[in-house]
Order: sequence, then structure tokens, then C-alpha cells
Amino acid sequence: MISKKNKDLESIFGNENTEIKQIFNPQNTVNGIRYSLAESVIQKGGKSKAHKMKTSEVYFILEGNGILHVENESVEIERYQSVFVPPFSSQYLENTGNIDLKVLCIVDPAWKKENEIFE
Repeated sequence: MISKKNKDLESIFGNENTEIKQIFNPQNTVNGIRYSLAESVIQKGGKSKAHKMKTSEVYFILEGNGILHVENESVEIERYQSVFVPPFSSQYLENTGNIDLKVLCIVDPAWKKENEIFE
């Protein structure tokens, strides 16, 4: 078993303009896993850069409110909501709330820099 506390994880600033904490991925699990799990934070009034992933993603909203833009669709998002984003979909998140927007991201197969395409 591997247990991690969010407060102990190192934050990095992602290329898509978000603060990211990598929780689990194939490199930091004992038997290896196929997916990656990370927390992404967008500050109040901020938004991520438009990008595509060669992989699928699932977003689970931990805190805050915003709008997720995927291709020609937009959906208002709020705490405890989940959204599936298909591979190769143009996407970005916008924080429209009064607090940081915190999102749990599951990427399958696991996130790799070469799988992220910026527009």
C-alpha cells in the first residue's frame, strides 16, 4: 500500500497555467499503474491554456466553481461534479468562482509531456 497526504506533495506549475500536484503515476507506485492521478489548482479569476491531450481525462471537482470548455461545448462545473474529456479534445478550464478551483484529474494512459498539445 502507498498512502500520501496532499499537504506533503510538491507543487509544480504546469504548462497549461495550473498548479499541479502529481499524486500517483506509473513511476511512483509499487506494481505500476496505467493511469495518473493529480490535483490541479486554478486561482480565482484564472484559466488554463487551451490544449489537447492524446489521452482521455476525467475531472472531479474538489472545490470551487468554473466552466469547462471542451471543443464547442461548455459546462458549468461545481464541487463534487465529474466530467469525462475524450482524447484529442480541445479543452480549457476557467475559474469563475470566489475561491481557487481545485480539480482531481485522472489521465489514462498516464500523463506524459509528449501527449499534451498546446493550441
